[in-house]
Amino acid sequence: MGIRVTGGVLRGRALGSPKGAAVRPTAARVREALFSILGQRLDGWSVLDLFAGAGTLGVEAGSRGASPVVFVERDRRTAALLQRNVALLDGWSEAEVLVCDVRRALGLLARRGQAFDLVLLDPPYRRGAAAACLQELAGSAATLIAQDGRIVAETEVDDELPASLPGLVLLQRRVYGQTALMFYAREPR
Repeated sequence: MGIRVTGGVLRGRALGSPKGAAVRPTAARVREALFSILGQRLDGWSVLDLFAGAGTLGVEAGSRGASPVVFVERDRRTAALLQRNVALLDGWSEAEVLVCDVRRALGLLARRGQAFDLVLLDPPYRRGAAAACLQELAGSAATLIAQDGRIVAETEVDDELPASLPGLVLLQRRVYGQTALMFYAREPR
């Protein structure tokens, strides 16, 4: 069975899924848990989906009312699949796909002055990408993260992520099988 949207206006719609092991879409039960914690409706939230892959998390957010949703994926072949999945949001959410690496995308978004209510971070497991990206986000949190914004990092349960970084504080960690979700917030001023 393929990947399906678990909630919102697109609930039950099939998403294109990547072939091979290069992209690992977030499991349905983890997505359901994530959006139970965040809230089922994300009306008015701006969302940044980093390491978007097939766009599963960002499409879920858009289906639940988030707009705009910005997707970042560096692999061109995966980005083509991502574009097809993002097309489902047409008429439901403003969406943009940036085909570049995360560091370059964060610089571009900071220069635009775009701040996000939610940053979804789901890099390849066990490569240190999550910790490096959190470090990058912490350095630009005042620009990229809205005052009450959140960052959710999805990692393998054994991946070590910091409990705090200058500019960010860990709110909670939830474990679902071999997957961990780490919820960060921007430090209060």
